[in-house]
Formats: sequence, structure tokens, C-alpha cells
Amino acid sequence: MERGDGAGVTTAQPEPDLRCVLAPNPSPMTLHGTNTYILGRGEVAVIDPGPPDAGHLRAILASLGPGERVGAILVTHSHLDHSPLARPLAEATGAPVLAAGPSEFGRSPVMAALAASGGVGGGEGVDRDFTPDRRIAEGERLEGGWGRIEVLATPGHMANHLSFAWRGALFPGDTVMGWSTSLVSPPDGDMTAFMATLEALSRRDDRIHYPGHGAPVRDPAARVAELLAHRRAREALILDVLAANGPCTAEELARAIYTDVDPALLPAAARNVLAHLIDLNEKNATSTKGPLHSGARFSLR
Repeated sequence: MERGDGAGVTTAQPEPDLRCVLAPNPSPMTLHGTNTYILGRGEVAVIDPGPPDAGHLRAILASLGPGERVGAILVTHSHLDHSPLARPLAEATGAPVLAAGPSEFGRSPVMAALAASGGVGGGEGVDRDFTPDRRIAEGERLEGGWGRIEVLATPGHMANHLSFAWRGALFPGDTVMGWSTSLVSPPDGDMTAFMATLEALSRRDDRIHYPGHGAPVRDPAARVAELLAHRRAREALILDVLAANGPCTAEELARAIYTDVDPALLPAAARNVLAHLIDLNEKNATSTKGPLHSGARFSLR
């Protein structure tokens, strides 16, 4: 069931006790916009309130039935298309904001050092003002009128990324999407962590994924396997190009590898390549001369 409110707002009910309110922030990185999910009836949980848009706040509140109240606001990660509306929604409803931590939370020692150096750039779309009311972690179970929500740590797209399991469904934020792969941009994104997260998700038996953007993923196991294969193929291609051409920057590798993408998306592709190269450096497969930075030239060891 879907409805429009006459102002461009669409609310869908993909299954009983689940509503999805689409935020009005379409872009090449968000597809049609951010999916805000409302779980349960009566006392509900809201996942990813979305961008700082007053109309979207009104749409979330209008999606609640008579007598319903928001009991918890869950944030998968603190990108500007997912987390900024959490605080206004909390102020409007009195519900606490729950997340892994602020935007710098959970970085590996490698990424923390790169962030401190300032040499790898990054920081695209990060909600630097985000702070949850309560930090939640892997294995916690959030009980309420919505039933039980299990918290999963799924770092990679961002270090503070969480996913939420509910009634056999998984809400994986930007980790698994059916229409696109995820941007992994250091130092907030970490390819080593992202691959470990995909491996962990491949061992689950979720019946469906409801991603942060785009349509539900109805065969999660197949999609996760596809994403793992895609990333491994990208890594192999990076190594092949380095073997054929010698030392290259992430941008040069992106231009050689991503030959079929819109040129406007090449900067994002270069960030993904840089994430792979940092991972390869940590595995002693590649190296740089001098400090690692966004313009460094990488070579095979």
C-alpha cells in the first residue's frame, strides 16, 4: 500500500506493522531518497529519520496513527542523509536517539591515524554534530511495543554503522542496497571492516533486507554474495592494473577501472579505490613511498 499526501510525500507499508516514509532528497548517491522506517503499532521505533527537512518531519509524524507514539529513534550511521532529523524528531516526540556513537566513533587505529594526519581527505556527507542520547552495541536487544529489535555492528561504510534485525528482516542502512554498491571513503569508511561485515552478513539467514535507499532486497543471501564477489573482483583488478602499469594513484586507477561510469561519479569511485588500497597496504600487498595520502602512488610489493 502506498499513499501520497499531495506534497510529494510517499508512505508505503511493505508488510504488516512496518511503514516506510520516503525523504525528499533524491540524488545519484541516494536514489529516490532516504527510507525512514516506522516499526510496530502503538509504541513504534523509527529507523533513520533522514535529512534536516521540516516537511519530512511532518510526514513522519503524520504517518503515526491516533494514540501512537515514538518510543525509540534508531540511527544506522551519521551521514547527513540519515541522522540530522533525529534530534528534531526527538524534541517533537520525547523519544531517545540510539546509535553506536558520534561520527568519529569506532575508527580502527589505522583510520584514526589517517584522520589525524588529514592527508586522505574524505568526510563527505558526515553529520559532525551528531550525538546519540544512548550508545548501543552489537548484541543488544531493544524491547518495546514494536517487539524486539536486535542490534548488529556493521562497520565499513562508516565506522559507527549499525544494522537492526526485526521479525526476520534486516535494516542494513547503506551496507546492502539492491540498486548500487556502497561508497567506502576513508577515514570514515574502512574497506577492511566493510568486507568483514559482508562476510558476517553472509552467515545470516534474514528473509529480506530493507535498505536505507531503494527497494527491498528480497534475496539477501544472493545480494551479499554478489557484493562480496564485486569487491573481490575490484581488488583483483586493482592489482592487475598495478602489475601492468607500475605505481598509480587512486584517481589514476579509478580512471583505468571505472571506464563505464558517469565522469561525475569518478571522484566517488576514486574514494572506493583508495579504500581498497589502504586495505591492500595493511595486507602487505601494496606499498607507498612516504606517508599515505590521497594522492600517494601505490605499487605492488
